[in-house]
Amino acid sequence: RYEARDERAIKQLAVLHKAIKRKDVDIIVNACDAGREGELIFKLIYQTSGAEKPIERAWFSSMTKGAIRDAFDHLRDDEQMKPLEAAARARETADWLVGYNATRAATVKVGSPRNPIPIGRVKTPTLALIARRDEEINAFIPVPYWEVVSDFTSQAGAPYAGKWHRGTAKSTATADEAETIATAVRAASDAKVVRVEKKPRVEQPKLLFDLTQLQREANSQFGFTAKRTLSAAQSLYDTHKLLTYPRTSSKYLTTDMVDSLKGIAAQVGQADRAYAKSAAYVSGLASLPLARVVADDKVGDHHAIIPTEAPQDISALGTDERKIYDLVARRFLAAFHPPAKKEVTSV
Repeated sequence: RYEARDERAIKQLAVLHKAIKRKDVDIIVNACDAGREGELIFKLIYQTSGAEKPIERAWFSSMTKGAIRDAFDHLRDDEQMKPLEAAARARETADWLVGYNATRAATVKVGSPRNPIPIGRVKTPTLALIARRDEEINAFIPVPYWEVVSDFTSQAGAPYAGKWHRGTAKSTATADEAETIATAVRAASDAKVVRVEKKPRVEQPKLLFDLTQLQREANSQFGFTAKRTLSAAQSLYDTHKLLTYPRTSSKYLTTDMVDSLKGIAAQVGQADRAYAKSAAYVSGLASLPLARVVADDKVGDHHAIIPTEAPQDISALGTDERKIYDLVARRFLAAFHPPAKKEVTSV
């Protein structure tokens, strides 16, 4: 059973229901988020209206005028969206059965109102994985091992360090064996290089940020919690209008955004001198390398997190916001740069 949660919701639902039931309205267009949650939000509003009118779907993942116009020019049939609606309803049902009811049951049985036991379809199995891994760590029995490391100098006088190997083994099980090897090395007047391998390595630019990857990067670089990163990213979206919607699980952009990418790069270049050179490179490309950036089929509700088309004035940003903006701006510009080329040498 569904009902409005408060007076404000009652009034808003009444406005929507009245619009849906208007006699001059023949078709209802669902223009909610392009994903299962957007599908369910619309269906619940429509379901509670009691109306029976044809439904069509405006499907767009980016908020450019072109994307919105194209979505309304090519409305999808509601039948196409039935599996997505079913997925959303199944997810909500699982939340109700497991989350709400199991949480109450566990809290009554082993917790208390002051110490609730939250159980959820995501939290509980995730907690089980962590707990199981903790048990494995606690049950681990450390085994001592020894490594032999030596300093070498080439005939040209270049120093380098080497570690003893036997096949894939990089250590010995006893101190005596390690000492025997070390003694033999000390006794030798010189060493002979028997093989040198040089392998080229190409490292592609990293994919654009989704929320999870942004949170990981901010944690790695700044020690930010996931909540702290989201708060800064949300502020950059809501208040400063400098980043696109942060609550996304996609690392790609949509085709309709391609024409605006050089302009965004130019705006980022003007935000800070640190970005100017990289931004000028991107803006100056005859054609952007889009194969690893644009993929319509990999964008769900929202595209990857990138700077917006608005003027990138970062003068009013707080410390956290500035750090998160810097991560996103650099990742965006780097996505259009050529791969890094390295050479790895094994002696």
